[in-house]
Amino acid sequence: MNRYWMAFSLVVFALVMSAAPRVRAQGPPNNPEAQAARQKQLALEAATPKLQITEERLPLTIPNHTLGETEGVSMNSKGHLFVYSRTGTGGSARGGTAAELFEFDQNYKFVKLWGPDNYAASFAHSVRVDKYDNVWMVDEGSGMIVKFDPNGMVRMTLGRKPEAIDYLERFLERGEKDTDPHPVGAMGTFNRETDITWDPMDNMYVSDGYGNSRVVKIAKDGTWVKTVGTYGKGQDQFNTVHGIATDGQGNIYVADRGNNRIQVYDYDLNYEKTFTGVGAPWSVQVTPKYIYSGDGTGKLYQLDHNGKLLGWAQTGLGYGQTGCIIHELQAVSDNVLYRGSCSEWDIEKITIK
Repeated sequence: MNRYWMAFSLVVFALVMSAAPRVRAQGPPNNPEAQAARQKQLALEAATPKLQITEERLPLTIPNHTLGETEGVSMNSKGHLFVYSRTGTGGSARGGTAAELFEFDQNYKFVKLWGPDNYAASFAHSVRVDKYDNVWMVDEGSGMIVKFDPNGMVRMTLGRKPEAIDYLERFLERGEKDTDPHPVGAMGTFNRETDITWDPMDNMYVSDGYGNSRVVKIAKDGTWVKTVGTYGKGQDQFNTVHGIATDGQGNIYVADRGNNRIQVYDYDLNYEKTFTGVGAPWSVQVTPKYIYSGDGTGKLYQLDHNGKLLGWAQTGLGYGQTGCIIHELQAVSDNVLYRGSCSEWDIEKITIK
């Protein structure tokens, strides 16, 4: 590849990536099956008590910078918030940085940027803090998960970022086409993964995700152990695996967004049951008393541990948006949750009365 062609390809690549949408369309489909599902959901909500909630839009600011889309939110043991945001100085998912991980203290004051100039910080999706206060950055665009210790040092990396040069050579220089939108994932790499959780033995479970349609189990030492899932509507199939959580009692809850359900597994990824009646679950959290699920429309659903819908609430109205209002939830107690939103550029504290 000569220098002129390489420069030309980079310009074309930048134009293509800037013009194309960076994520798959996230609005609800309008086919008859989807419309029927929405009507069924609305009827269930009409027969279910509405939760009484308060919403507090947090005053998070960063000196001389913009917070951007607040895709991910989590909290450590000190009450510090971590926000993984689609913002930064760069552009495309396979090019420059387009995501930054921020820390705010218990008074919502900015503390620092984590992992500056981070090769894996490409297109933010979620952030989680484990029980040891390690911070895990889940990046959909790079296909990587990065573990930072409480001091901000990188301690583990999972997956690997697709290289821009490979994309240029395959799809621009050679003119190849990507004809498989739902491949069967390989061990060692993700394809637009979305979230991570842990069991009491510190095994990791990753929802993977947009390209792949599966859940991955990874041992504490980073060894990839097992996967479950292919694309589809049946048992052990998924359509946009968008969130994941554990209850510490042997159960894993998987937000199967495109199929309007939560699929439940044991720690060996054996299927147990399915919960419905939660709209399209974008994020799922488990507390000692409840299961919470959030829909992109801003609806928050409260279930018992048997999957019975107990109540629901509408959140995030009044800021001009109708979709991508709830992107990630972080439950800190049975009645307090934090919500990250890709469309409203904020973190909201939700308290259930």
